[in-house]
Amino acid sequence: MDPRAEKIYKAADYVQGKLDAALLKPEVGIVLGSGLGKLADKIADPITIPYREIPGFPVSTAIGHKGNYIVGKLGGKTVIAMQGRIHYYEGYPMDMVTLPIRVMKVLGIKYLFVSNAAGGVNFDFHIGDLMIIKDHINKLPNPLVGPNLDDFGPRFPDMTRPYDHKLIALAKKIAAGMGLSLKEGVYIAGTGPSYETPAEYKYFRLIGADAVGMSTIPEVIVARHSNIPVFGMSVITNEAHDDYAEDYVNDGDAVVKAADAAADKMSTLFSKIIEAL
Repeated sequence: MDPRAEKIYKAADYVQGKLDAALLKPEVGIVLGSGLGKLADKIADPITIPYREIPGFPVSTAIGHKGNYIVGKLGGKTVIAMQGRIHYYEGYPMDMVTLPIRVMKVLGIKYLFVSNAAGGVNFDFHIGDLMIIKDHINKLPNPLVGPNLDDFGPRFPDMTRPYDHKLIALAKKIAAGMGLSLKEGVYIAGTGPSYETPAEYKYFRLIGADAVGMSTIPEVIVARHSNIPVFGMSVITNEAHDDYAEDYVNDGDAVVKAADAAADKMSTLFSKIIEAL
C-alpha cells in the first residue's frame, strides 16, 4: 500500500474508534480558518479529538488554530469540524496539509465546508464582509502531484466547478432570508507566511482575484479529487490594497480579531445551510 494511503487509513481508524461508542457517522466536514473556531462552540454533544493524539497527524501551529477535530451535531447533521487547519507555510508537505481532509473522506463525509480569513483585494470589499468563494487561483503546490491515490480519485480530476453551484445558490437564499449581505468572488492563495506586497496585491486584482490568503485551495482540490461537493467562504479581515498610508502594517493578531467579530454571522449561516441539506 502507498505509505500516504496507509497513514490516511490508520488515522481514520483511530478517529472512527473514538466515534464508535457514540454511534456517530460524519456527514459533513467543516474546516475552520483563522479566528473562526467559534463555530465549533455551536456543535452539540461534541467529541473533541486533539490532532496530537491521532497517529501520524500533523499539529497546527498557526495563530487562532486550536488543533482539534470536533465531532457532534450541527443543523441536525453529524459534522466533523477541523478547529484549526494545517498550512503549507508551517513546513508540512502537501500530503500532510491535506491529510485531515482525506481522513474525513474515509470517515464518510458527503459535503465539505471550508472557511478562511482573507485580505480583500477587491476595492469594494471591507473588513467584516463575508465572501462566497465562487472560484480560485492556486499559487500553492498542487497536492495531487506525485503518484495518484487511486482509492480516492482519478489521475486528472475535473476542476470546472471547484465550488458547488447548488450549495452557493442555497447559501444565497438562506442569507437573503437572514437579511445578511454576502459578497461573491475569486480567492487566490499563496504560500505565505509573509503577507503580500502592495505590488502583489495589485497583480492579484489584475488577474481576477477578489480575496487573498494562504490556505484552503489544497483542501478543496483533494475534496474534488474525491468528488466531494465543496462550499467555501472567506471572512475579509483586512483591505489588501496597494495604496496604503505610510505607517500601515499588516498584523496577524488584528486578522484573528477581525475574523472573530464576523464569526457569529458565518457560524449561523453555515448551520442553516447544513440544516437545509
